[in-house]
Amino acid sequence: MISQQHLVIPTRGRGLYRIDDQFAPLIRDSGIGIGLCHVFVRHTSASLLICENADPQVGRDLEAFLARLVPDGDPLFGHSDEGPDDMPAHIRAVLTTMDLSLPIVDGRCGLGTWQGVYLYEHRTQAHSRRICVTLSGERS
Repeated sequence: MISQQHLVIPTRGRGLYRIDDQFAPLIRDSGIGIGLCHVFVRHTSASLLICENADPQVGRDLEAFLARLVPDGDPLFGHSDEGPDDMPAHIRAVLTTMDLSLPIVDGRCGLGTWQGVYLYEHRTQAHSRRICVTLSGERS
């Protein structure tokens, strides 16, 4: 069985937004017991990642690291059509990832105890991000 659905995730600007709770019902309602959940963000200035889900400091530390690695307004970058965070947002997305493949185990997303799936908004302004979720597997 294969199914595909789309989610729209609003953001308030740069930061991590936990989204596994948004696609968990899609997995449950599909009836798939074992398979794969593929999640893809349809943008070049946002990404997806699996990260620690218990301590919000982890997200702040990740942001501090990327701010040092790829600072807004760096004169190295010529592409700034949408502002000083434009090219840094593209680089951050390339350095992280725009898709994830997650196991479906016993009808649920097979994440570990301290793992969560996050949309990582790299732009400083609010956006609506489109996520494509494709499920494939065997029904229970």
